[in-house]
Amino acid sequence: MKTHKGAAKRFKVTSTGKILHRKAFGSHLLTKKSAKRKRNYQKDYQVAATDKSKVKKMLGA
Repeated sequence: MKTHKGAAKRFKVTSTGKILHRKAFGSHLLTKKSAKRKRNYQKDYQVAATDKSKVKKMLGA
């Protein structure tokens, strides 16, 4: 099965098998957002357990 290129750009698989993603809404309308909120947009977060199998399928892993 081919890799879903849109998913490949948005998700990263770690060496231990975790799937990471970035949070949405962190690239525009930043003046109204607090420094703490903007800082948290920079982090990578784990994909929810319920979505993990779907994302793995899209990544061809």
